[in-house]
Amino acid sequence: MAGEKKIFQFEEVAKHNVTKDCWIIIAGKVYDVTPFMDEHPGGDEVLLAVTGKDATNDFEDIGHSDSAREDMEKYLIGEIDASTIPAKRTYVSPQQAPQNTNKDNDILIKILQFLVPILILGLAFAIRQYTKSEYTLAAIAYSSKSSVGGDPSKSFCQDDFAIPARFAA
Repeated sequence: MAGEKKIFQFEEVAKHNVTKDCWIIIAGKVYDVTPFMDEHPGGDEVLLAVTGKDATNDFEDIGHSDSAREDMEKYLIGEIDASTIPAKRTYVSPQQAPQNTNKDNDILIKILQFLVPILILGLAFAIRQYTKSEYTLAAIAYSSKSSVGGDPSKSFCQDDFAIPARFAA
């Protein structure tokens, strides 16, 4: 940041606690991380969780790389007036845009994820059983006609099975 750094009051920084306007305090400096929200490896929830407080300990506990520390400089907008930071601040939940979560759709999707594979498996099993029995019956009928001296009139199962047209000789 060129020139003098602006000094911010804690209350002013604490107001910027939404995804589209997010400021955080690290080591006495104020950073506007709004453009970085989508790029942050931990997700925007991590950044939103440290708004409205001094995030120095949270930042240091993660063990950020040197390149991450260098990248922070482009988001620096000023410094915090240390006298305005409360000794103990109650947690204020970050205000995120309401998510459109439709519970009915979630349940429907879960049911479909369960039923569709079972239906496919059942269909495959039915097709396998149908074709297996058709081929077996046709093979038995065909072999019985030719196994009794080649005379179809002497076949013991000539009338018992209907040979599908595609298997008839």
